[in-house]
Amino acid sequence: MSKERIALAYSGGLDTSVIIPWLKENFECEVIAVAVDVGQGEELAPLNEKALKTGASKLYIEDAKEEFIKDFAYPTLRAGAKYENKYLLGTATARPCIAKRLVEIAKMEGCTAIAHGATGKGNDQVRFELTIKALAPQVKIIAPWRMWNLKSRSDEILYAKQKHIQLQFSAEESYSMDRNLWHLSHEGLDLEDPWNEPQKNLYLINTAPECAPETPEYIEIGFEKGTPVSINRNLLSPVELVAKCNEIGAKHGIGIDDLVENRLVGIKCRGVYENPGGTILYDALANLEMLTLDRDTMHYKHQMAIRYAELVYDGKWYTPLRESMDAMVDVMQQNTTGISRLKLYKGKAYPAGVKSAFSLYNPDLATFEKDEIYNQKDAEGFINLFGLPLKVRALMEQTLK
Repeated sequence: MSKERIALAYSGGLDTSVIIPWLKENFECEVIAVAVDVGQGEELAPLNEKALKTGASKLYIEDAKEEFIKDFAYPTLRAGAKYENKYLLGTATARPCIAKRLVEIAKMEGCTAIAHGATGKGNDQVRFELTIKALAPQVKIIAPWRMWNLKSRSDEILYAKQKHIQLQFSAEESYSMDRNLWHLSHEGLDLEDPWNEPQKNLYLINTAPECAPETPEYIEIGFEKGTPVSINRNLLSPVELVAKCNEIGAKHGIGIDDLVENRLVGIKCRGVYENPGGTILYDALANLEMLTLDRDTMHYKHQMAIRYAELVYDGKWYTPLRESMDAMVDVMQQNTTGISRLKLYKGKAYPAGVKSAFSLYNPDLATFEKDEIYNQKDAEGFINLFGLPLKVRALMEQTLK
């Protein structure tokens, strides 16, 4: 009888390196490792040799960078979604993309189970498993952190040594990090005390703002229907555009966010995020929307962005509500086409100009000079009607005194 096949979401880090031998030991199975490239960079280079050495029978390295940006990061950007008004959802958008490709490989390889290395304290376990349930409801899910007797990173390192697994780091010196094309996150070590300021050597993408150039740099982002398409009038693919924004933004220390966020499982967690490209794009789009969205639409979009961010953060990507919100965003962004210019300086992206053929800004109406199209006398009747409920209430209260 052939062994059970288990597909493992594999990163080559401590957790998944230990999980391969643990799965084989406890399930007598064949492990198919799946690494999904969403922009981890050099982290992927040694994975093939490492996965096979630790016991995987096969490793897939799937390039999903274009899909990740186009189908996950950009929709979240177009919705204006930021979790707790800060976090640009770099990990939260990557997880459903990774899990989708993981499910596809698991089905192709005839796997009966899917395993992941997310801990029982975090959000990723929910994000992975909700995607699996949505796309492969019959597949069994194995979450070793909720099953084994390893209680810490130190326990994992000891287990790895027992299994002769080579590690390139120590628990005392390495932050818990997640990297993709959209961001880099840092957790753990000295960051576990919210009083501790992040050290300059923490940043692996960004220049610390105080060390950024003394001369500002201007950048122009072109949008079509709310989707970024160009930098400084040069058309770029989604991956090229985000990579270029990351490069330019990082030089000026743009997009460093330090927050204590509320995890879905009820734990507050401190994280420091490097998100230079995403911050530029969010700021540039908001700048353009000031011209192209009417008041009611803009205000409702701001409200919807909060709920959209919660859905993404909570792993509810493959839900009718998120898809419905995307359909609404498509309508909202029909006229969000134009160019947004920002000035980048010492960790901040300042609005420096915006234009659109669909602009609702009319200088003839907005001017403080003489105009021929706005009758200021009309305001009197408007205010009388707008304030009528207040006047009626005040008159009633006077009669009671």
